[in-house]
Amino acid sequence: MAEQDRTPGTAAERPKVLPWLVIHTVGRLAVFAVLTVVLWMVGLDLWSGLLFGLVLSMPVAYFLLRRSRERLSVALVLRAEEKRRAKEQLRARLSGDAAA
Repeated sequence: MAEQDRTPGTAAERPKVLPWLVIHTVGRLAVFAVLTVVLWMVGLDLWSGLLFGLVLSMPVAYFLLRRSRERLSVALVLRAEEKRRAKEQLRARLSGDAAA
């Protein structure tokens, strides 16, 4: 909710993508590793355990990592808007439309 309280155009608005990307990636890998180990303990061989662990980790991670996925998406959208806004300002300055 803190992202919504900030006013647009402030320097504090700069989205932090990397922490959420790392958290989500590590979470996906952890879900895959845990499921693979559980499948090995159940009795699957190496390749079957890896394959089923990979396939089962996708829907499990979708539900378990919802918060990090949503925050990562918000950070990516904010970053894209910021880049678009900066690009528009640069084009306006280069064309001479903006006041010095």
